[in-house]
Amino acid sequence: MITEAATPAAPAPARSAAEPPSRPARKKHRAWDEVPRRHIYLPLGVYLLFTLIPFYWILLFALRPAGSTSLVPWPMTTVHFEKVWTDRAFGTFFQNSVLVGVATLLATTLVALAGGYALARFDFRVKRVFMLALLCSQFVPGALLLVPLFEIFAGLQMINSLGSVIIAETVFQLPLSIILISNFIKNVPYSLEEAAWVDGCSRMRAFRVVVLPLLRPGLIAVGSFAFVHSWNHFLFALMFLNNQEKQTIPVGLNTLMSADSVDLGALAAGGIIAAVPVVIVFAFIQKWLITGFSAGAVKG
Repeated sequence: MITEAATPAAPAPARSAAEPPSRPARKKHRAWDEVPRRHIYLPLGVYLLFTLIPFYWILLFALRPAGSTSLVPWPMTTVHFEKVWTDRAFGTFFQNSVLVGVATLLATTLVALAGGYALARFDFRVKRVFMLALLCSQFVPGALLLVPLFEIFAGLQMINSLGSVIIAETVFQLPLSIILISNFIKNVPYSLEEAAWVDGCSRMRAFRVVVLPLLRPGLIAVGSFAFVHSWNHFLFALMFLNNQEKQTIPVGLNTLMSADSVDLGALAAGGIIAAVPVVIVFAFIQKWLITGFSAGAVKG
């Protein structure tokens, strides 16, 4: 058998001395890598300055003595805080706001968890109509609900009771909370629950052991949103609470302003007292809050 001899490979052409060596491929830069840093930091600095100036102004009025016009709170004084906490009964307002906020958080989270699970895992005839009704309810301003809610609570003899504010806040927060929770549950694979059922778990136990731990970011997001809204809401507390011992912080801040004069120092101190708990809460839950809202914004 005759085989064809392999021809030797041609030698590579020698590189001439004048030819420069080949340069390594440059790494591609992203579009924002080419933007000068000043174009990023300058707008952010202006926005931060615009945001922090009102907070500094509140601190200035709250910490400097009455009648002072200094732009620096020195010497500092806590007279305004003592005045609003004791003389203006802000200690009572604070306790009422905490009670309303925590109760609204728990009620909204529990009811939204049950409703969101039903929407995510079950199919029924009026499901789309129900979802449309939830979405349309978000376009109804809370002021339109004041008169019918007042008539209902008056018939139930719940006027001047913190329970009326808690129920009103919970009802107002439920539509958006149910929608968010249902999206969180849809992102949990249904096969995890089926595997738990095969292992002998009931539906309730499978939900509690398998699904509920995965919903922690979503529950924190929904609960924090309900708490902050009930903490800052003014209309329901003003409409349903007549006794000063039952009023909340937003209504208490309104009592510091009159038609003739405004105590700026006391008003600033009350605003700081109202803002500090919310800032502390968000400082601790910001990681889960961002994760929860980003997870609930898309459908799995």
